[in-house]
Amino acid sequence: MSKIAEEFGIQQALKDLGLNEINNGTSTGTDWFGNGDIIESYSPVDGALVGKVKATTKDDYEKVITTAEKGFKEWRTWPSPKRGEVVRQFNDELRKLKEPLGKLVSYEMGKSYQEGLGEVQEMIDICDFAVGLSRQLHGLTMHSERPGHRMYEQYHPLGVVGVISAFNFPVAVWSWNTALAWVCGDACIWKGSEKTPLTSVACQNIAARIFAENGVPAGISCLITGDYRVGEMMTKDERVPLISATGSIRMGKIVAQAVAARLGKSLLELGGNNAIIVTPDANIKNTVIGAVFGAVGTCGQRCTSTRRLIVHEDIYDKVKDAIVNAYKQIRIGNPLDENNHVGPLIDKDAVKNYQNALKKVVEEGGNILVEGGVLEGEGYESGCYVKPAIAEAKNEFEIVQQETFAPVLYLLKYSGDVGKAVEIQNGVKQGLSSAIMTNNLREAERFLSVEGSDCGIANVNIGTSGAEIGGAFGGEKETGGGRESGSDAWKVYMRRQTNTINFTTELPLAQGIKFDL
Repeated sequence: MSKIAEEFGIQQALKDLGLNEINNGTSTGTDWFGNGDIIESYSPVDGALVGKVKATTKDDYEKVITTAEKGFKEWRTWPSPKRGEVVRQFNDELRKLKEPLGKLVSYEMGKSYQEGLGEVQEMIDICDFAVGLSRQLHGLTMHSERPGHRMYEQYHPLGVVGVISAFNFPVAVWSWNTALAWVCGDACIWKGSEKTPLTSVACQNIAARIFAENGVPAGISCLITGDYRVGEMMTKDERVPLISATGSIRMGKIVAQAVAARLGKSLLELGGNNAIIVTPDANIKNTVIGAVFGAVGTCGQRCTSTRRLIVHEDIYDKVKDAIVNAYKQIRIGNPLDENNHVGPLIDKDAVKNYQNALKKVVEEGGNILVEGGVLEGEGYESGCYVKPAIAEAKNEFEIVQQETFAPVLYLLKYSGDVGKAVEIQNGVKQGLSSAIMTNNLREAERFLSVEGSDCGIANVNIGTSGAEIGGAFGGEKETGGGRESGSDAWKVYMRRQTNTINFTTELPLAQGIKFDL
C-alpha cells in the first residue's frame, strides 16, 4: 500500500467495501465469474497497484447469461413495488458506504474526492427516483372506435439488459441504468471499465449482499470484466435485447452496428464537444465559475466537460483575461486532498492524447493562452498529472471538431447576434450538452428554441457539466441519441404492449370492415 493510500485510508475503504481480499482475484459471488487473465488496476493518483481482478472468459460469460436469463424469469413476476423495496435497501447501503466508495472512486479513477462523493450521491439519487418509479410504471388507456371495446397500453420487463460503462464515471452511470432496469423487472449484466475494475466489484458486492438478504434470484445483478472482447460477447448476443453503452463515438458506432445487425436495441451515450456561449449580457463572474469547473472538473474527462467557450467580440478580451487569471488559481495534485481542484488523467495514453491536442491546435494556427504540460517531481510520480490549458482557436480547426478527453479549453470569438454563436456551437458532429450565459430573455429563449441549440441538454446561466437525475440525460447526433436517468427514460428498459378487450357477444372489425361467414 502506497504512502498516499495509507494517509487517506484506502485500505480501510477497501475493507469496508468487502475488497480486502481482492489482490487474490475476483469476488466469489454466484452472480459473477472470472477465470481469465489477471487485470491489474493501478491508481493514476500515485501509480500504485490498487488490486487485481480476473477477466471474464467465454465460458464464464455463458454461465453469467444462463444465470441471468433464469433469474429474470422469476424476477419479472415480483410486483414492481416489491422490486422497488429491494432497491431502497440497496440505496440504504450506499448511504452507509458513501465515504469509502467515494474514496475508492477518487483513488482508482483520479477525480477529486468531492467528485467521488458526488458520484455516489448520484447513485443514491437515482435509487430514490427508482423506488418512487416502482409504483408509477403507468400505461395509457384509449377509446376504441368499436363499441363494447376497451384499449390500453402496458409495459412489461424487457429481459436481460447489458450495461457497458466508462472509466470516468465508474459507478454512477451503471446505477442510472440498473436502478431503473431492476424496478422494471429486468436482469442486468454489467461490463465496467477495465481501467476501474475495483469500483465495479465493490458495487456488485453491495448489491449481492442486499439481494441475498431479500431472496432475489441469482443473476439479477451480474458483473463481467475485461476489454472490448468481453463487451463483444454481449453486443453480439441475441439473448441481450438491450445494450446501454457509454464511451467514445468510435466505440459507439461499433456497438450500434453489432446490435442493429441482430435487430436489438441500443442506448448510446457517447462523446460531447460542449460549448458555452457568452453574450454581452452575461454575468462574467458566473461565466468564469461555470467555464472553469466545466473545463477542468474531473481533469476534463467528463462527457459534459466544457470544450469550447464562444464569446462575443465586445466582451472577448474581458472574458479572456478573467479566465486566464482564474486558471492561475487552480491547484493540481492528489485528488484525495480536498485542497486541490484537479487530479490526474486516467493513464499515460490519455496524457499522450492531451499533448497531441495542444500540438495540433498550434499547427492549425491556434494561440496558446495558458500553457499546458506534464507535471513532474514529488507528488506527480504517476506521470498522469497535466496542466489545464487554454488555446485561442477557430471552430473549423480539425482538433476543435474532435473531443479531447483532457483539460483543454478552446476560446472562440463571434460577432453579430446570438444566432451566429448558435451556428458555431452547432457546427460540430457531437450534440450532448450546451449552455448560454446571458441575462437577456430573448437570447435565452432563442437559444432554447427550435432554431437554437441542437444538443440533448441546453442550459441557461449554468455550465455544461453535471446533470440532475430528474431529467433525461443524453445527446443527439454522434452523441448517440440515448436517454438515461430521469423523466420517462425508464421506458427503454421495457417492452410496450397494446391491448384491446372486446366485452360484447359479437366481433366487430376495425374501420367498419365486413367479413360475414
